[in-house]
Amino acid sequence: MRIENGLGVLHLFARPTPSIDREAVLASLKHAAEVEAQVVTAALLGHKADLAVMALHRDWTVLRRLQTELRDAGLDIVSSYVSLTEVSEYAKGMPEQMLNERLYPSLPPEGKPVFCFYPMTKSRDAHANWFATPYEARNEMMREHGRSGRTFAGKVTQLITGSTGLDLFEWGVTLFAVSPEVVKEVVYTMRFDKASALYGEFGDFWVGYLGEPAAILDAIS
Repeated sequence: MRIENGLGVLHLFARPTPSIDREAVLASLKHAAEVEAQVVTAALLGHKADLAVMALHRDWTVLRRLQTELRDAGLDIVSSYVSLTEVSEYAKGMPEQMLNERLYPSLPPEGKPVFCFYPMTKSRDAHANWFATPYEARNEMMREHGRSGRTFAGKVTQLITGSTGLDLFEWGVTLFAVSPEVVKEVVYTMRFDKASALYGEFGDFWVGYLGEPAAILDAIS
C-alpha cells in the first residue's frame, strides 16, 4: 500500500466520546510519528467537530492503523478526507526544490498556528465545464490564481492534495496561516480569480488552531 511518488494524506475530524482514553490517544499519535508519519493536531471551532488530525505517510497501512487506534481510544470520527500529495499539471517549469516541497512537505510550518481545511472541485456545468476547457486557457487561469496566492507569501502556507477517485471532491486544500484574518482574506481574494469564480466548487470548511497533542486534548476536554 505504498505510494511511489509522494505521500498519502489523511484528515480525520473527531469528537471525544465519554469513554475516551487520553493516554491511548497520545500513544497512537506518538506511534505514528515514530514510524515517520507527519502528524498535525488542531482544536477546531464550530459544531462539526472538536479535533482535527492530519497525518502524512507514504504507506496507507500506517494511516489506517492510526485511524483504527484513535477510534479504539474513544474518538468519534465524524468526518474524514483522503488524498495524495501531488504536483499539478500547471506546475511545469517550477524549480525542482519547489516541486519536491509539494510532494514531500514538512508540516506544520513554523509561525503559522491557524489551521483551515476544505475540499474543492471544478465545475462541470454546461456553461462552465473546466474539463472541457482547452489546456491553454486553464493554464492561464491557474497562473492568475497563483499570482493571487503569492501576494500572501509569508502569511500562509498552502498544501493542495489530489483526491480524484479517492474522495468526494477532487482536491483537498490545507492552509496554515499567521492569523484567522489571513485565512478569510486569502480565500476571499482568490474567489475573484476566474478559475475560482467560474469553476470553483467547495465543501465544508474546518478551522481551528494547532498545538501539541496533549494541549489540544486539554482544549477539547
